[in-house]
Amino acid sequence: MTSPDSSLVVGVDVGGTFTDLFVLDEAKGTARIVKVPSTRGEEARGFMNGVARVADSAAAIATIVHGTTVGTNALLERKVARTGIITTRGFRDVLEMRRRDRPQTWGLRGSFLPVVPRDLRREVDERVLADGTLHTAVDLDQVRAEARALLAAGCEAVCVFFINTYANAENERLAVEAVRALWPNPHVTSAYEVLPEIREFERCSTATLNAALQPVVGSYLERLESDLRGQGFAGELLVVQSNGGVMSRQTASDLPVRTALSGPAAGVIACAAIARAAGFPDAITGDMGGTSFDVSLIAGGEAALAAQTSIEFGMVVRSPMIQIETIGAGGGSIASVDASGMLQVGPESAGSIPGPACYGRGNTRPTVTDANVLLGRIAADRPLGGGLLAALDAEASRLAIDTHVARPLDIDVYQAAEAILTVANARMAGAVRLVSIERGHDPRRFAYMPFGGGGALHVCAMMREVGVATGIVPRYPGVTSALGCVIADMRHDAVQTLNKPLDDLDVADVQRRIAALSGTCQQRLDSSGVRFDAVREIVAFDMLYAGQTHTLPVTLPEGTGSALTRKAIRSAFEAAYAAAFGRVLDGIAIRVMNLRYARIGVRPKFDLAVLAPEGEGSTQPLGTQRVFHQGQWHDAVRYARLDLPVGARVAGPAILEQADTTVWLEPGFDAEVDGFGNLLVRRSA
Repeated sequence: MTSPDSSLVVGVDVGGTFTDLFVLDEAKGTARIVKVPSTRGEEARGFMNGVARVADSAAAIATIVHGTTVGTNALLERKVARTGIITTRGFRDVLEMRRRDRPQTWGLRGSFLPVVPRDLRREVDERVLADGTLHTAVDLDQVRAEARALLAAGCEAVCVFFINTYANAENERLAVEAVRALWPNPHVTSAYEVLPEIREFERCSTATLNAALQPVVGSYLERLESDLRGQGFAGELLVVQSNGGVMSRQTASDLPVRTALSGPAAGVIACAAIARAAGFPDAITGDMGGTSFDVSLIAGGEAALAAQTSIEFGMVVRSPMIQIETIGAGGGSIASVDASGMLQVGPESAGSIPGPACYGRGNTRPTVTDANVLLGRIAADRPLGGGLLAALDAEASRLAIDTHVARPLDIDVYQAAEAILTVANARMAGAVRLVSIERGHDPRRFAYMPFGGGGALHVCAMMREVGVATGIVPRYPGVTSALGCVIADMRHDAVQTLNKPLDDLDVADVQRRIAALSGTCQQRLDSSGVRFDAVREIVAFDMLYAGQTHTLPVTLPEGTGSALTRKAIRSAFEAAYAAAFGRVLDGIAIRVMNLRYARIGVRPKFDLAVLAPEGEGSTQPLGTQRVFHQGQWHDAVRYARLDLPVGARVAGPAILEQADTTVWLEPGFDAEVDGFGNLLVRRSA
């Protein structure tokens, strides 16, 4: 149990450059941030270094919530456990055949290497028909023999994946029991337990990736928890899921595939809470880090969820996750001139090591950060990241831009630097349009919220490019994901395939299924040891018109799960279809493919006003700085952003500095500090 004196809730987000911690003292109602350098390859060490700076003893911490990229990085770098598959005879190549798509849309180029090679994909005799009829009972002797063969081949994890188990899982259940009885570790994944849903490739891919991640993520979290216990931590260690909720450490070890995109998801959850509190239920978020720019849309105060995503080509994870579009446009994105004389920015990145040229760590090619430094938007003499670098080398930025951009284009070095930012901003604006206009939303009615270390440098440019009226720069943009860890509720999702015409749907059976899923999800909530203020449930269906291929998510109003009728389901589908496509298709039968259920344990919330500056503060400038903008030099006023009191107004051109980011306020824009410490950026009257 947690010490009775424990009052600290700590959110931890491990990034490629920094490990960010947001520390909430529930007893005092105060908050602070901690940033420490990440230790690549030894993420747990950077994590523990950060925890050591939070309190004199880890015993003072009640709860730690962790947003982790360990699973995502392991998949991207193919550093996963050696894994085998035991599947139905004739279906060993489902993982490799995918949906018969290809890496390059045009032409015949491209190759795909599945996570599990063909010789480790083993077949056994068994068969269940699509309607759930048991055609051939599973041969358990074959299952045991193939499991032993996989162990002999050096497999550390195994996935049991049988065809049509969404309709009848009995064969797979028996096979999994047989494998677990002889497998020397707990890394045995049942595809049915991970995803009991129609579509064989998606189920196979999701379950296989889960199996491959179990040894990697499980060992990392176990080691982390052990280190924390050794330092006196007696509270709960929770992990952020890709759906924006949190889960227990044990659940994360069992279902590590649900940690994909964990850190960015936490950032979106924080942005949603901040935007709601500030009076902007509709917002577009832009997380700009060292390598990527992640965009998401919040409508009506809620982040949009997608049913599946691809970590990279062919690595499909079908699990509810926050919709995030990612492009290679971070602070470390490299600028170059291609063979046709066109300026390109990204997707290649200098990352955190060696980093931009101005870091002085051996990179000689220009990046977005180098452009911001040369143009004066980042003060080169100011320590970076709270002391990671004492100063930046502006001359190295100049040399890199001059050599690789200015001379090839035969333009002035400052024009070249501004051109780099123009291209980067255009690419980022394209990503914003992708999540808004292309999904039927007018971006002009949304606020734009940048976060991450580099987002606030581009807030005015993004407002100009996209046409939004208000920009919201959070109090601590660089640690927004860590803040989201503290805010996120505990959530567990479940799915079951129904595959029935709506007119034939047995509503009583659906209600029994909802009750069963509710019990399973509630059990996970109860086992977490976390206190909840309330418990919510979400009931939804994947539906479509007969003859269509793609389903539409249809969420029922909260509370209707226990009073379900076919009429209510039809009304909800037609409303969702009309909202998405502008009309309904009268006279065509409706089909219900999947039942989706989510149970949410609402964690105690804190007043975001604790982020607001205390006392009278100071509006005294730190001085001025020369900034090149739109072809001419300006004298920008410098401020210590965190010293500005509530209600303070700043007119551009101005630079607002803080440890985790820099805000560049262009000429023609004003900013005001609101009651939550946010900067509300608008065009000057």
